[in-house]
Amino acid sequence: MKPLSAPLLCDPLTGVCEMTGHTAAKPALPATDTRQKPLRIVYFTDPICSSCWGIEPQLRRLKLEYGSLFDIEYHMGGLLPDWSYNSGGISKPSDVARHWDEVSSHYQMPIDGDVWLEDPLDSSYPPSIAFKAAQMQDDQKAVHFLRLLREMVFLEKKNITRWQHISRAAHLARLDTTQLQHDFEGRAREAFQSDLQLARNSGVRGFPSVFIVDAQGQQQFIYGVRPYDAYTQAILQLHSGARPGIYNKDWHSLFHYYPTLTAREYAVLSGQSYQNALQELQLLTQQNKLLVLDTKNGSLWKLSDTH
Repeated sequence: MKPLSAPLLCDPLTGVCEMTGHTAAKPALPATDTRQKPLRIVYFTDPICSSCWGIEPQLRRLKLEYGSLFDIEYHMGGLLPDWSYNSGGISKPSDVARHWDEVSSHYQMPIDGDVWLEDPLDSSYPPSIAFKAAQMQDDQKAVHFLRLLREMVFLEKKNITRWQHISRAAHLARLDTTQLQHDFEGRAREAFQSDLQLARNSGVRGFPSVFIVDAQGQQQFIYGVRPYDAYTQAILQLHSGARPGIYNKDWHSLFHYYPTLTAREYAVLSGQSYQNALQELQLLTQQNKLLVLDTKNGSLWKLSDTH
């Protein structure tokens, strides 16, 4: 595949969903510091960024092994304002469907591109603003809310610009849905604009964009989908004494850390091959220990009601 310039055509070779009209200046985060831990991670993302979905396994493992060393800040980057462009070979939502199917295979993460045929999104701004509203209530619940939105759009083929789906995700994340709607229609829009401004000031031109920063303001920048070692090496560059924490890697513990897991995530977190992880998940499903949501491009598992 050749490099692509349209924001929803995320290049699997670089692992980047890159926005149009942005300069190639070296990204650098403005100097601000509210940390309580040795490091902080500043993550620019978007609810419908397929490459961001592709790094979920790495980020989830990073939180388990090095989470004691960093706080992570999630910022929205505004991947798709609307469809008022024709770039990189796409001009309408249906052009994205096949591409998402291809990206799914490349990252071994389930993505069903048929949402762009059945109920296409006209922008990524509404779910981004909803995320900012969720952050105003609780940072951890907001991260869970974002995960639920992604599962809805990538696996359930839900148009997450629609309030019915945003509200359902908020309810599942145990957010106050009435307050969320109030903030969504008000101050969350300003918070979203602040995120967009921070992205511009930092030279962010695509997603995922991850800054790792130490107490002296030294930075490591990770752009696009990168292997897990890229994150650990960046941490070691800034904090040479960093050592991975130990966590339980049995299936039951992993599903208590994270309520839903794909086969790729389970493989990365449990330290086994993708094929072995998939076989174990399928066996646990047959034993009624896990429930599975199947799509044409992969599956998502969660604990059964009896566990």
